[in-house]
Amino acid sequence: MPATGAVDKNCGGKTPLPSSILIVGGGVFGLSTALALATRHHSGKITLIDSSPTIPNPHGSSVDSSRIIRADYAREPYAKLAATAIEKWRSTDWGREGRYTQNGLLLVSSNRHKFGVEYVKSSYDNVKAIYGDAVEALPTKEAVANVVPGYGTAEHVTGGYVNWGSGWAHAEEGVRFAKKKLDETGKVDIRTGEVVKLLSVLENGERNGKQWKVTGVQLADGTSITADLVILATGAWTGRLVDLRDKAQATGQVLSYIRISDEEQAKLANMPTVLNFSTGMFIIPPRNNVLKIARHAYGYRNPKPVPVPLSTQQSNHEATTTVEVSLPEKDAPIPLEGERACRTALREMLPAFANRPFIKTRICWYTDTPEGDFIITHHPTHNGLFLATGGSGHAYKFLPVIGEKVVDAIQGCLDPELAALWSWPTGSQHEGEGEGADKGEEGSIVWTEDGSRSGEKGLVLAEELAKGKNGEMVTGSKL
Repeated sequence: MPATGAVDKNCGGKTPLPSSILIVGGGVFGLSTALALATRHHSGKITLIDSSPTIPNPHGSSVDSSRIIRADYAREPYAKLAATAIEKWRSTDWGREGRYTQNGLLLVSSNRHKFGVEYVKSSYDNVKAIYGDAVEALPTKEAVANVVPGYGTAEHVTGGYVNWGSGWAHAEEGVRFAKKKLDETGKVDIRTGEVVKLLSVLENGERNGKQWKVTGVQLADGTSITADLVILATGAWTGRLVDLRDKAQATGQVLSYIRISDEEQAKLANMPTVLNFSTGMFIIPPRNNVLKIARHAYGYRNPKPVPVPLSTQQSNHEATTTVEVSLPEKDAPIPLEGERACRTALREMLPAFANRPFIKTRICWYTDTPEGDFIITHHPTHNGLFLATGGSGHAYKFLPVIGEKVVDAIQGCLDPELAALWSWPTGSQHEGEGEGADKGEEGSIVWTEDGSRSGEKGLVLAEELAKGKNGEMVTGSKL
């Protein structure tokens, strides 16, 4: 791997960075990684390519009004890293000009449901150790109601806690700020193009072990870009380029928005974010007279046939057949099932708004992994290829710090605890190993089983959109 010789001193003199680096994707992972590379005094060439001529990409999962910024995790490594990121949001330019609001986070669950209860308990222990008195246990429904009168107190809620050290970020503006910081470095060549294929060659003419070498990417217009290292930060679209069956898949999550008055905006502006881990529903405080209702659940799959992507078994240029993978569907409306879930959440949390019309709905596409862990690692069989993906619906909060961790991983000096969590997922391809994978006809279907998900498994977007008001299938309305 050709190197510049410029090694970050904080990385302990480990693996030098290659001379030319290509980052595919201009979202959270891509922008943060590019910023980290640019600030580590890399003297080689850094290129970032995105399918959109503008960043933020209007179809990106992070282009939205808000994202929860929390250290509230059931697993300690994520809680600690999130606390570091929150300090950046709170005390540096990352969170200024309205990009971050510290309003607190109310987590509730129900002993009547199997979902979320243990996650909330473990999360409480972790954030209590970090934030102390800013975290208040709410062991009963009445305790919840005393802290946040009027919302978060559905009949099934049996308790939870509030963490006044958490908050929320204006998602789109955060991405725009990251792009601005990147432009100011003057060290990254930003290009527009749709990557359709990874280019690879055999090294030493052998097929055993790590003998493949990724040399660059091919674009939809037939042109190519070469680099010593290709970093895929392609989020929910990664399954088109790399075979991640039984390791990650795109799932669609429901978002809906309602218009509120000036008086209502003033009343709700300082409410804590309400997240019910037993139902997956959450409501973030309104901004500019718009209130968002969303769901963090198992989500919708959107299976599509694609040419066999690069895998651990063969080079992508040998592919002659197709496989089925779940991929994002641009501009898809939310199904009736999702709309009803949002209505139920409003009735439970903010009943005065339960019948307010939605001014907009959309589907946010996660890149789900079996245990909700990121995939930040070198590809196991193709040299020159690095993955930074698998956000599993919780990566945004790490925007100020995740790029540094990605570059640490590239250089082989990532904290061992994080390296273990973010390594290439174990288990044989297509065998459905692990509790987060179910066997399907064409490989494994991935469900995130980190304790934070709820709802029904197996929902397929096209099938749900094809259902009429009575829940029965109707013809002619599939994607």
